[in-house]
Amino acid sequence: MNDAVLSAQGLCKRYGGHVAVDELSFEVLQGEIFGLLGPNGAGKTSTIRILMDIFKADSGEVALLGGKPGENRERVGYLPEERGLYRDQKMLEVLVYLGRLKGVDGARAKRRALELLERVELDEWGGKRVKELSRGMQQKVQFIACLIHDPELLILDEPFQGLDPVNVELIKGLMRSLVSEGKTIVLSAHQMNLVEELCDRILLIDEGKALLYGSLKEIKRDFAPNSVRVRAPDLPCDLPGVAGREQQGDVSLLTLDGIGAQALLAELVAREVEVESFERAAVPLNDIFVAMVQGKARSE
Repeated sequence: MNDAVLSAQGLCKRYGGHVAVDELSFEVLQGEIFGLLGPNGAGKTSTIRILMDIFKADSGEVALLGGKPGENRERVGYLPEERGLYRDQKMLEVLVYLGRLKGVDGARAKRRALELLERVELDEWGGKRVKELSRGMQQKVQFIACLIHDPELLILDEPFQGLDPVNVELIKGLMRSLVSEGKTIVLSAHQMNLVEELCDRILLIDEGKALLYGSLKEIKRDFAPNSVRVRAPDLPCDLPGVAGREQQGDVSLLTLDGIGAQALLAELVAREVEVESFERAAVPLNDIFVAMVQGKARSE
């Protein structure tokens, strides 16, 4: 049974002679946070606008919540790259108005807005005009504006833009809470550390083409170097299969050649070495991103 809430097959989009989206295919599964990644100009926003039926694809197909783009718009929450709030209006009034545009009656929209404002710690600011709010506050209002109609699917383009670390944590927590409630999220962001924390699967694109697609855990495993980090007070220098050794504080980074991590650990146990920690060295998503976009990645 296919549990995809969003499916794109062979999407293409051209602007004159420029190909923005090039035969792009992917699925977003129910209840996941899916990362749509790429450098500036990679085609992410064009892809999102096709999904939202703002642009029409030149070719290819999209199925969104069982229908075509635009058919289920009231079940989708969209945070666009370009922000837009009515600056001279009071924040609560703006949210209620946006809720009514999404088909929510006024009383319910107000209850929903007050509930969401409390969740992002802005419940005392509802009577303030938008222009009186800080940039970070406006960003949080923009975020909850796409939640006002209680959508099933959220498509978020740079949701952490303009937020300080405290509010980044708040929005991360809200996103996790939404997924626990059964929502699905498509996240486009440049902060690879946040993507790494939040996303189950990712699609990395450049020049409109897919470079990486699938489980983030599996992608990181495929790019993992043959090395381990070991914390041991008396780590021997004559370990078999260790081609390199770098000290990082009280942790030794060992590069392996001809021996696997499990075999090395067995060797340490056999020698009765007191091992405090032992883990395979992981490649940060940021490094994978840079290597793939620059065309220098080598999977082992």
